Amino acid sequence: MKKRILSGAQPTGELHLGNYLGALKNWVALQNEYESFYCIVDLHAITLPQDPQVLKQKTLDLARIYLAAGIDPDVSTVFVQSDVAEHAELAWVMSCVARMGELERMTQFKDKAKDGTERAGVGLFTYPVLMAADILLYQTHLVPVGQDQKQHLELTRDLAERFNRDYGETFVIPDPYIPPVGAKIQSLSDPEKKMSKSDENLNGAIFLNDSADVILKKFKRAVTDSSTDGIVFDEERKGLFNLLTIYQSVTDQSRDEIESHFAGKGYGHLKTELAEAVIEYLKPFQAKMAELNDEELEKILQKGAEKARSVASETLRKTYERVGLHKK
Repeated sequence: MKKRILSGAQPTGELHLGNYLGALKNWVALQNEYESFYCIVDLHAITLPQDPQVLKQKTLDLARIYLAAGIDPDVSTVFVQSDVAEHAELAWVMSCVARMGELERMTQFKDKAKDGTERAGVGLFTYPVLMAADILLYQTHLVPVGQDQKQHLELTRDLAERFNRDYGETFVIPDPYIPPVGAKIQSLSDPEKKMSKSDENLNGAIFLNDSADVILKKFKRAVTDSSTDGIVFDEERKGLFNLLTIYQSVTDQSRDEIESHFAGKGYGHLKTELAEAVIEYLKPFQAKMAELNDEELEKILQKGAEKARSVASETLRKTYERVGLHKK
């Protein structure tokens, strides 16, 4: 039997090129190798206030993005988290296994709560426990994660190991999958920061629905440096390194090939060529986005939820049995 992978994204904001190259591209590449579950994590989204109608539409829009990126619903299970009640049920059990100290150490809670930790929602604090439940429900072997989610996956592993130790072998211990290229795409306007859908500077991110003109303008404004050492992969030259990482991700060329191609050329040439490469790379995706309608998406999500529940319900049944809860 194939091993399982699971990953998901929140239906908030606008997804950008960093999401595509760091996550979606890898999900598509992995879906035939593993039994794949790709979730739209709307329960995670409400850890911060959301407009209900916007959230509903964004949920469908994210499903559209998944499919347009190449996730095949006949191969992968695509579903909405809140359609599978077992996520919330297992999250409660795992919250009884987790320790306060573990959650207090989560850096994302500190970042999102900022100076308002005393007034932050409890859901924001227990977010990593729900993420653990998401993963453990499907006896997941591999979780494609970005660098910022590694700490949460480590907590998931700790909770699974503790539960297995205390109640008997129940959960698979998941491993991270971090792609070698494109795992961390930085902001075009501030390469010290990750490309983000919440960046106040809209020039920092290439959004997946950006037009060709907008993409070209954003790359032309991208931060580089004043070095005269040529166009090479140098992690100390963060702006240039970020642009070359994007170029490598969309062209699949080696570093040597890219450095040879741009030898003797300037930043202006690189930015224009990179913009053209990204525009071409996103064309099939944007065309597919325009083809998918809401009715078709709803059918796919309903089918996906039914399949997800068939797996999740068995894990929850076993978990309840282990801890002595009544589950018919």
